[in-house]
Parts: sequence; structure tokens; C-alpha cells
Amino acid sequence: MRTYTNPVYNGYFADPFVWKYQGVYYAIGTGPAEAEGQVDEIGKRLVFPLLRSDDLVNWQFAGNALLRPDPALGDNFWAPEVAYCDGTFYLYYSVGHEDKRHQLRVATSSEPLGPYEDVGEPLLDPETCAFAIDPHPFCDDDGQWYLFYARDFLDTEGGVRAGTALMVARLESMTKLAGEGNVVLRARSDWQRFLANRAMYDGIYDWHTLEGACVRKYKGRYYCFYSGGRWETDSYGVDYGVADSVMGSYSDAGNEAGPRVLRSVPGYVLGPGHNSIVLGKDDLTEYIIYHAWDTNMQARRMCIDKLIWTDFGPRCNGPTWTPQELDHLSPNR
Repeated sequence: MRTYTNPVYNGYFADPFVWKYQGVYYAIGTGPAEAEGQVDEIGKRLVFPLLRSDDLVNWQFAGNALLRPDPALGDNFWAPEVAYCDGTFYLYYSVGHEDKRHQLRVATSSEPLGPYEDVGEPLLDPETCAFAIDPHPFCDDDGQWYLFYARDFLDTEGGVRAGTALMVARLESMTKLAGEGNVVLRARSDWQRFLANRAMYDGIYDWHTLEGACVRKYKGRYYCFYSGGRWETDSYGVDYGVADSVMGSYSDAGNEAGPRVLRSVPGYVLGPGHNSIVLGKDDLTEYIIYHAWDTNMQARRMCIDKLIWTDFGPRCNGPTWTPQELDHLSPNR
């Protein structure tokens, strides 16, 4: 039986999104240049690193994905995800100026490795939605597509916290949203705090963050995995909300003591988060793909661990840092 040890890719690779196409795994993520706002120094190179693999654990760099759009949009490119529909690959991402004025955009390609070209319009009007990140396309069983994403809220009515939180909107087409959609989840727990006394929108807030949505439909219910807290600290981890309808309402009750799917293991793994989910080669075994810091906080790197469905909801065998069995490649599968 084969084994692997996290991280499965040694390069900086945050916000990893993995998908399988024609038996090959592809990964796209936020690279160091995108995260640090140094894309302008790349010149004519493409944005967002791409990887490919035959088995989920041996990854090779395969180039960069996105033809850079108008430089006036910003130098920080975050959290790309790819959807395939009717012969076209759609790359959803955000672009902005450091951590401000991020807008959601989409680019298209006829090939999984691109190049992807921006369609020329934002998915949400930046005048009415000043900050939107982490787009996640989801296709329901009837073929209808939806886009989950994160945006900022300032109100605190009903016990929710000010900060970044999750939304979902129906896609009229793969490049057009049917409005801003519905609220999925708002922060309500201390572990989801990003920063106390944060200066935002001409005010000072106890800022909380929910981001990085990833949706999995299981036994007729919709599970919206998300990352909460501050991405640079050991509070960051993965939890989920669940709903009977894709548009909500969602509940993440039960997480008051911290994230239930992935959380830091002091001294070994810090800040695991921003996950995607993919099936193994056997099309049965589910894996959660996420990034995590090394203990020296030098880089966020891509990790994988098995996703488990229990009577108490989804759980994970990780984060792990020791050799793990690759169930989907074992001889009895």
C-alpha cells in the first residue's frame, strides 16, 4: 500500500482548488506573487500557478493560468477555482489592491491548463459590493450552477459579528450572476475573530472572518465547508454549515468551541484551511485538499487528507504530518 506525507507540494501554494478531468488531477491556487501583490513585476507572465498529477500526491508545476486583465484592477489575485461546463473551462477569482477593493471576475479557456482570458466584466458591481473574494462555483444535481463567495458585513444584529461572511447566488449563465443572492453564514463565535479593533470602512470593528466556501451535497443536504479566523494564525480552521436547500438557510450550530473539520496541531501544523474536495482514483474515496503553514510560518503549502462522513457530520483524519495510506490506490480497491 502506498503512502504519502504532507505537504504534497513543496512550493508556496495557498487556497488550493483541485479538480479531475479525463483521469488527470489539476490544481490551481494563490502563488507567492499573487498573495504579495507582486504580479506587476511578472510582466507578461500568466497569473495563478497550475499543477497536475496522476495520483493526488505527486504534483508537477504546469505553468500559469490567467492572462492578466487590466492592471488598474489591482496586483493581488486570490483564490482561483475552475468549473467545466459544455466544453469550456471557467476560472473564477478575485483581484484587488492589497486587501481592499477586491472584485469577483471570471475567465474562460478551452483547455484545463489555459490560457484563460477574462470576459471583461465583474460578476458583481464594485460600486454596490466594495469587497468580494473566494468565488466557489457549485453545480446542483439538476445542472443549475451557483456561486458561493465571501463579502463584508458591518451590522451586528441578532448576535452576528461584523466582518467577512458567506453568500450564495444563482448563476444565470457561467459568466453572469442573478443578483447578489442570499446570506449563507455569518460569524458568531470568538474563534472566528480576524482582528480586534480593526479599522475598516471609516470605523473600528471587532472583525471576524468566514471565507473559502466549498460545497458538497451529501444524502440530499448541502454542506458548505468554510474557513474561519485569521489566516496567519493558529485559530484558522475549517468548519461547515448545512442546509436542506442550496440557497439556504444554513446552520453551523455546534462549532462554538472551534472548527470541527480541520484545526491547528500546535508544534506540527498551523492554520489549515481554504479547502476543496475531490474523489480519489477509485471515484469513492473523498479527500479534502487544503493549505497549511509549516511551523516556521514560511509558506502555505498544499496538503491532502481523507474526508470522513460520520453521524455527527463531516470530519477529517487530519491535518496530518506523518506518512498516511493512500486508500484510493490500495490493491483491494
